[in-house]
Amino acid sequence: MTNELWRLTAVEAVSRLRKKEITPLDLIEASAKRIAEVEPAVNALPTLCLERARDHAKRLIAGKDREAENEAGWLAGLPVSIKDLTDVGGVRTTYGSPIFADHVPAKSHPLVERIERKGGIVVAKSNTPEFGAGGSTFNEVFGRTRNPWNTSLTCGGSTGGGSVSVATGEVWLAHGSDHGGSLRRPGTYCSTVGIRPSAGRVTRGTSNNLYSPQSVQGPMARNVADLALFLDAMSGFCPHDAMTFDAPAQSFSAAVAKPVAPKRVAISMDFGGRFELDREIREICAREARRFEELGCIVEEVSPDFGPVDEVFMALRSQQFVVDRELQMEQHRDKIKPDIIWNTELGLKQTASRLAWAERERAALYRRMREFFQTYDLFVTPGSPTAAFDVNLRAPETIAGKKLDNYMSGSTLNSAITVTGSPAIAVPCGFDSFGRPVGLQLVGKPRGEAALLQAAVLYEQLLGLDRLLPIDPKPGTVPPSVP
Repeated sequence: MTNELWRLTAVEAVSRLRKKEITPLDLIEASAKRIAEVEPAVNALPTLCLERARDHAKRLIAGKDREAENEAGWLAGLPVSIKDLTDVGGVRTTYGSPIFADHVPAKSHPLVERIERKGGIVVAKSNTPEFGAGGSTFNEVFGRTRNPWNTSLTCGGSTGGGSVSVATGEVWLAHGSDHGGSLRRPGTYCSTVGIRPSAGRVTRGTSNNLYSPQSVQGPMARNVADLALFLDAMSGFCPHDAMTFDAPAQSFSAAVAKPVAPKRVAISMDFGGRFELDREIREICAREARRFEELGCIVEEVSPDFGPVDEVFMALRSQQFVVDRELQMEQHRDKIKPDIIWNTELGLKQTASRLAWAERERAALYRRMREFFQTYDLFVTPGSPTAAFDVNLRAPETIAGKKLDNYMSGSTLNSAITVTGSPAIAVPCGFDSFGRPVGLQLVGKPRGEAALLQAAVLYEQLLGLDRLLPIDPKPGTVPPSVP
């Protein structure tokens, strides 16, 4: 029986757990077997904690640790992966950095405690770029994570290991985080779904950037209903994070079970000419975004005014790097990768006036987005300006034939949405001529995750691409660069 359990969706697996048709131990063994089969090809889950997982499962089977059984988001003993930026008590947690290569935290992050309280069982840590900085998942501790659709390609970053772990059936749900697209780009590149929630929806627990909305925690999954289930498990007020707020009265799973289509949908491929896209990505996304018309939606090609959003994002991101990395650079500069040093030094060189300008521009963009969403219910863009690129590169070499200025230049379609404060979800929309996944980024109103997930699940049902997962890793070659 365990040979096929990895094919179940998370919702199906939880239903069978609730009915006692299977046990958490059955799922752990199915997960362990699948991990052993696919890890050599993808390197998504470099650190396993199976004995810890089995101990947790035995407690659940014995009727212990089930206080949240009647709450939204109850996972009933479902195995999950946790991004290696986030502490799991007693389990090696490296943050993808040689500085912490042997670090074993004594206590779990508050979000991990919440997930485990909701019946999630941690079976592994998923690979990530060093300190989560980068659009391709690799580090000096564990090496590179590969895209299961073509193992010569990147899976994206920084929740690359998490995306691959659900795409291949190693686990049913994956935890991740998102600053400039880290839950959305891996979703786009691996044909999974990942949602960047509104700031405060999910606890960041121990963040030093306590009042910054830039970085958030969130879920990844194979389909939208599974994603909603995990978001329910994660959501709610946390005393460790001053920005958090209570979970909604109606669960996200309930909202997805009875979806309502958005009335007016705005689509834009390049935010009014602000950003470049490879030609085929533009063509596929423009065509597939129009399919919202098949759901009865009014679809119009229009974009909010994003202003100098790329400069604003980099100013705010660089300040966050100063908070997070300044002291580490003083002590361990020789062990930190150049991209992080560059980003932190940008922040150290910024003037107070420059930061004040960035904050004013962010506030102005938020106000323009608020006005935009008085007319439109959903904003749809490409999930990425390029398809997945060579796994050995830290970023795509070009977009539309033009060389990138820095490693973040390939993430501007995602990072621009970060600045708006709106929730956003990556959904698959097809494949390019080389068989690489292509996705859309759906953007909703602030704290409007329920309506956003409803739009996503209706679109998913229309295309049916979720039924292609999970997959066996496929070898391949790197396609030529095509503008």
